[in-house]
Amino acid sequence: MSAAFPYGLVATDLDGTLLRDDHSVSPRTRDALAAATAAGAAHIVVTGRAVPWTRPILDDLGYTGLAVCGQGAQVYDAGAHRLLTSVTLDRQLAGVALAKIEAEVGPLYLAASRDGLDGEVLVGPGYEVHGALPAIPFTDAADVWAAPLNKLYIQHPELTSDELAEAATRTAGGFVTVTMAGEGIVELLPLGLSKATGLSLAARRLGAKAAGTIAFGDMPNDLPMFAWAGHGVAMANAHPDLRAVADEVTASNEEDGIAVVLERLLG
Repeated sequence: MSAAFPYGLVATDLDGTLLRDDHSVSPRTRDALAAATAAGAAHIVVTGRAVPWTRPILDDLGYTGLAVCGQGAQVYDAGAHRLLTSVTLDRQLAGVALAKIEAEVGPLYLAASRDGLDGEVLVGPGYEVHGALPAIPFTDAADVWAAPLNKLYIQHPELTSDELAEAATRTAGGFVTVTMAGEGIVELLPLGLSKATGLSLAARRLGAKAAGTIAFGDMPNDLPMFAWAGHGVAMANAHPDLRAVADEVTASNEEDGIAVVLERLLG
């Protein structure tokens, strides 16, 4: 950490934060991150996406550092293409959680993210995948439980994502952690897992401290990361729950919100 830049670690979410809506990173934001790392900070990507959905973006960025993927379940070495840590969902508890949620709100649409460097995302009937992310359809629910998972995704035919997340937390919060990572993206995770879990593990490897971390995000799944980091910056496009606890709100992901803050800090 140099006198010129007050943070040793810059933690950025991907979707809605570092990435523009076309999934690219602007030249201005790339330059600002390069300047922050030149000033002695480490940049770490902290995303809800599991490794297989994150790797192509990191490769395109030329990113070779650590990344926290799968809402904190995975610490991934992007340079070595290696999974350093991985936490899996207890499938029995997840099955109980799912049954409890469905007893409360009725049938759900389901998708599942398999563990590992090449873990597929399985998508059930009715489940709508956002964007052009690779996924494999399933019709037999037994397929979901056939191999280790890092998370389940749930959607409901009528409830909004906020309503579904609230109902799932209320009914199944003792079995799984429920998080909302975007409209249409409600996830069931291993109990107690969050972006802060993975970020603290990765920070320890980097010799970075929570107090010396600035974190950027846009969704409720970034709340634990903001609670852990010394300074939390919400994008202008962020969910109201995250804006409410942020230390500051910057421009949107389309308007180089990360760069705006880093440039100011770099003077």
